[in-house]
Amino acid sequence: MNIVLRELKANARALVIWSVCMFLCVISGMYKFTAYTSATATGPSINDLLKTMPTSIKALFGFASFDMATMSGYLALLFIYVELVAAIHAALLGAGIIAKEESDKTTEYLMVKPVSRTAIITSKLVAALLNVIVINVVTLVSFLVVVPLYSKGGNASGEILTMILSMFIVQLIFLSLGTVLAAYMRNPKASGSVATGILVTAYFVARITDMSDKLRFLNLISPFKYFDLGRIVAGHGLNLGIVLLSLALVAAFTALTYIFYQKRDLNI
Repeated sequence: MNIVLRELKANARALVIWSVCMFLCVISGMYKFTAYTSATATGPSINDLLKTMPTSIKALFGFASFDMATMSGYLALLFIYVELVAAIHAALLGAGIIAKEESDKTTEYLMVKPVSRTAIITSKLVAALLNVIVINVVTLVSFLVVVPLYSKGGNASGEILTMILSMFIVQLIFLSLGTVLAAYMRNPKASGSVATGILVTAYFVARITDMSDKLRFLNLISPFKYFDLGRIVAGHGLNLGIVLLSLALVAAFTALTYIFYQKRDLNI
């Protein structure tokens, strides 16, 4: 428990900063929705304007699959970027919370405590999970508070809750990816960069696959495409099979984190 509290305290400042960033992402994104709706009222609709754009550009920015003139369609587009920010936080947190003892030269202090490596990893994972939960709560509250200001009486709370749940699962994937990289790599300080590189690659794969149906098989390597936002805004919820497969991936990464950390020679 002491290690959990220590990690929570150490990450408190970063958590506040990331929480503020999530709120700003939501409020700034929703503010732009007024520009789209006003364009529809005074001239060509946003969908008409998007039809003039090349398919590759629409796919790259996430415009290809949604009706931008509706609140649900716009929420799905905005959520792509909110989820990206949340996933980056999770990947960096996972890598950093495991690697910090070696990078801060506090490994010796931690190892002389009467606790096992398993207990250390468990405590760090609990602290990381609590940080991710806080980010999700902040994001959820931000959406539930800000969206009604622009929805003109529409209720999108169901779609928002489902999207936040899908984001939480994606965060867990990248959180566990960050921890396993930090536990495995000889230079754990580089694990954050590697995890972020993998994440950015997965994000661009998710955007590229929207360009052609022939590339859809690449969705298997991108957690950003595990949950279909079009399906969510249509009210169909999450695919249970994908949820279970995602949680199995998280469990595998977590198990490997324990195995690699037990075997590694720590830099003291």
